[in-house]
Formats: sequence, C-alpha cells, structure tokens
Amino acid sequence: MASNLSNKLRGILDKVRSKGRLSEKDIDEAMQEIRIALLEADVNFKVVKNFVLNCRKRCVGAEVMESLTPGQNVVKIVLEELTNLLGSDDSRMVLPQNTPNTIMLVGLQGSGKTTAAVKLAYYLKEKGRSPLLAACDVYRPAAADQLETLGNEIGIPTYRGDGKNPVNIARQSVSEAKQTMRDVVIIDTAGRLHVDEDMMAEAKAIKDAINPDQVFMVVDAMTGQDATNVVQAFAEKVDFDGVIMSKMDGDARGGAALSVREVTGKPIKFVSNGEKPDSLEEFHPDRMAKRILGMGDVVSLIENAEKAVSDEMAEEEAERLARAELTMDDFIMMNRQIHKMGGASKFISALPGGDKALENGTVQTDFFDRAEIMVNSMTVEERRKPAIINGSRRARIAKGAGVEVSEVNQLISKFNETRKMLKKFQSVQQQATKSNSRKKPKKGGGKSRKAQRRAAKQQNKMGGMGANIGMGMGLGGVRGMGAGISAKDLKKLQEMMEKDQGK
Repeated sequence: MASNLSNKLRGILDKVRSKGRLSEKDIDEAMQEIRIALLEADVNFKVVKNFVLNCRKRCVGAEVMESLTPGQNVVKIVLEELTNLLGSDDSRMVLPQNTPNTIMLVGLQGSGKTTAAVKLAYYLKEKGRSPLLAACDVYRPAAADQLETLGNEIGIPTYRGDGKNPVNIARQSVSEAKQTMRDVVIIDTAGRLHVDEDMMAEAKAIKDAINPDQVFMVVDAMTGQDATNVVQAFAEKVDFDGVIMSKMDGDARGGAALSVREVTGKPIKFVSNGEKPDSLEEFHPDRMAKRILGMGDVVSLIENAEKAVSDEMAEEEAERLARAELTMDDFIMMNRQIHKMGGASKFISALPGGDKALENGTVQTDFFDRAEIMVNSMTVEERRKPAIINGSRRARIAKGAGVEVSEVNQLISKFNETRKMLKKFQSVQQQATKSNSRKKPKKGGGKSRKAQRRAAKQQNKMGGMGANIGMGMGLGGVRGMGAGISAKDLKKLQEMMEKDQGK
C-alpha cells in the first residue's frame, strides 16, 4: 500500500536521522517535505495540516532538541502521530452473543462490496462461524449470481429471495439463517455510481428492518481524498460502525486510509490485500504505520506463519531445529510455507527494510523456488548431509537443476550460515532457560502444569517458525533467528531491527 508515500517518508526520515544535531530549521524543512508527500498521496488537506502541526509541536520540544539522538526521536514522534491518525484504539470487530448476528455492507458501486462480503464470510468461517450471504443488490446485472458463485467456491450458501425487494430479502434472510442454523448473515446491498437519496433511503430501510449488529462501509482505496466525501455522506445518513478498505494491493496512494479515520471518526476494521477469499485482514493501526515508514510488520508475519503450519509439524520441526539439525529438505518445506503465506515478496516486505530491499533489487524473491529445484537435484544422502557435497557433486547438482555452480555454492553457503546461527541461538536460549529456572516463583504466582505445557507447545511452534523465518532472512541478506524463540522474543526482534535502521 502507498509505496510512493512510504518511499518519500523513509527518505525524509533518513535525512533527519543522518544528522547528529537538529535545529528548528531542520525540523521545519522535514515537516514541509512530509506535508508535500502527504498531499501528493491525496490525503485530506485538513488532516495533513493537523498532522504536521502536531508533529512539529512535539519535535521542537525538549524531547527532541535536547536529546542525544534527536533523529530517532523525530522518527518515534512521526510513528506515534501516524498511528493516532490511522486510529490508535482497538478496532477489532465484536459481535454480540445473540444469534444470528447480522452484518450489513454499504458503499458505492464498484467499491468491491460483493467480493468484500464473500471475503468477510470466509474470514468468519475460519473463525468457526457459519455465515449466510444475502443478495440484496437487485439492480446490478448478475450481482446475485456473482455473490452465489463466489459463495459456492468457499462453501457458503447465498439467500436470494424473490430477487425484487431488497428490504424483504434482508428480512427473510435472517429467518432463513435461523431455520438453517446459520449464526451470521452478511447483507450485500446495492450501490450507485455516486451518492443519491434513493440509495441512502434504501440502505436506511434495510437497516431499520433488520437492525444489524454491525454496518460496514466498503471504500475503494484507489479513490483517494474523494473517499472522505462519500464516507461522510454515508455516516450522516446510515451511521455505519466501521470501514473495510478494498483494493489495498492496487496502485493506491494511501490518501483514503490516512483520511477516513480522522475526518469521520469511524475506524478502519478490515483491509483487503488481494483477490483471494483469504486476503481480508484485520486492520492494526500501529502495524500499518510501521509498514508505511518501512519498519516492517514482523508480528503479522508470525501470525500468518502460524496459520501456514500445523501444530504437529511445528512441534516435530522445532524439536529437530532445537538441536540445529537442519537438512536441505528444510528449504523445500520453507518454500511451501512461504507460498501459503502469500509468496516471497509478501514475506520479505513484512520485514523491516524489506520493501526498500525489494525495490532496490537487492533481494531475489525467486531464490526459494530455484533453491527447491537445486535441492530436488540432490540425492537423499546429500540432502541429509550437505557436508559431503564436494566440487564434483556441486557440478552435477547445478547441471541437473539447470543453474550455475555459483548458485549451488550460494545455497550451501546460506545453509551453513543459518545452521551456525541456529546453534548460537540454541546456546543463548539454553542459558536463558537455566537463568529462569534458578528464579523462585512468587507465592501463588506460578503457572499450573497444564498452563506450562500449553506455553511449551506454543514455544515449540514459534521455535519452528522462527527457524524458518531465520532461514528466509538469511537468504535475503538479513540476520535471522533460531529455534526455541518465543512470540515475545519475535516482537523484541522487530524493535531491535527498527533500532538498527535508525543508526
């Protein structure tokens, strides 16, 4: 999202960080450049004005001017203000206990409501719910057919009713959900090419008829600053609860996402980053702010990694990796896991500095695929014991994989580098474990054995994924991590990387 804005902001902050001391003039120049970058990204001009004023007010204070690392403090302030702009409060969707719950989607035609409805249904299905889609767009040709077809692809039924009266279809879909034991109804309403009274009246009539638990407005991220005018109009007439930003993977300048929360007070609930049903993600303001400033999003990366690996595979893998017993087959396993997480580009872009590395061409995103071909050219013994791969074997492997010998050398070099790193982390983890075991738990404050086993299981799982991510970082020229590393440690890793970027 907003790659141009992200590049410009990173460049501005890099110049600030490069200076040992900052004058008020330096800060004014940086704020002016930030202002121009935001306006070029089509952010609402009032939002830009308030954002720059807040940043400047804090930056010229003693917190920055009298500190030993003023550049780092400026970055910290811009990050905090950007997070506040996107919505610092918790924006997760919360549904009441009564069933069936009802969720209504509104928005302009072409904003992506129908696909958003299906993605939201898939999201809820993954959470253990049983959604029902309701086709209340009776005006757009084949709208109901599109909804039903997409719903069938993910195993979710669609209620179409008589296909004539949207209000009756919405009301009857709730009754249908009760009869078929569906606990969530997602209402896909009609849109228009522009805001008009008939559309607003119909949306309000549907809302009054079913009294939905949540009303989401779907906003096309490509519309930029114009989106705020549309959102304001809907907020006045329909009073929705939150926003779903669609088409975030397109050539969006970021203006809509950065303006909506500040202008309307309505939080962004979800963002859509692709066409697939699983591309809808919960919106986290702090994570998005870090991504825009090039600080990566390791936390989301770990969450996606956990989804890609089963508990049994993670535990088995973690136990083996804890002994630093890597094999070449791990490259194949990792490559498949990365594809499940959205591919190497998405994987690397979530790392601090990853977007910049991808743009500069310093990271070869197809290395994993080429590595798998090379590993498939090895014998079973060579995969298990890479140390036996001598010059003649490397030449044979390169010929079989259709690559240069230098690429086989690079693969083996990265493999050895990652294995050494795992051993180092294994040693550090063992020392930390011994240190913690010596500490006497406070009275009544210790964990139950069941809780300890659950924590150990999670630690093993994160350890296995940590090793895989470490290997991926090593291939991308970034330092990795090893087995036995916990989710808390992974969050600390992101903080360390952000600190390194500021040096």
